[in-house]
Amino acid sequence: MDVTSITPSPTALKALTHPLRLRILGILRIEGPATATTLATRLGLNTGATSYHLRQLEKHGFVVEDTERGNARDRWWKAAHQATMTDTAQPTDPAEKETLEAYLQAVVVTATQTLQRSVEELPLLPPEWSDATTYSDWVTRLTPARAKALVEQIADLLSSTEEDEDDPEAVQYVVQLNGFPYPGLVGGAEA
Repeated sequence: MDVTSITPSPTALKALTHPLRLRILGILRIEGPATATTLATRLGLNTGATSYHLRQLEKHGFVVEDTERGNARDRWWKAAHQATMTDTAQPTDPAEKETLEAYLQAVVVTATQTLQRSVEELPLLPPEWSDATTYSDWVTRLTPARAKALVEQIADLLSSTEEDEDDPEAVQYVVQLNGFPYPGLVGGAEA
């Protein structure tokens, strides 16, 4: 699978510190192009607010206008990339550090909401999809170098999976990867 991605600058990353913008970007990536009106209905917002968030995402290169759809009244939007990569190395500039922290908080809020919706829908899934669903975690002892290598191996594995675009049983399948030292054991207060 050839996945296009973006690693945003600190300035562009600021546009993603709002959880709603992350949801809009996620919807466009998963469900495809949409209008501000369609997104507003889907998210329970007014069209003006949705248009504002779309313009902010466009300004920083996360979404683009889908010129193959719509007309002068109907502006369609699509995701510019399939993935957002984040450089979590701690910036030295306090404003950039604050932006990174706000972005990561928005990512966690959005991912938690997606995970919650998944758990709520689990009883509604056909058996083959509930069997292919997991809510697992593994805790293992690793050095920083080995931890980074593990994340890279998992990313490579996911990047190499074949898409089943023509298979009617294929759907968007979410894999969330969170890897971190157990809170309180490295650089923080004891848990």
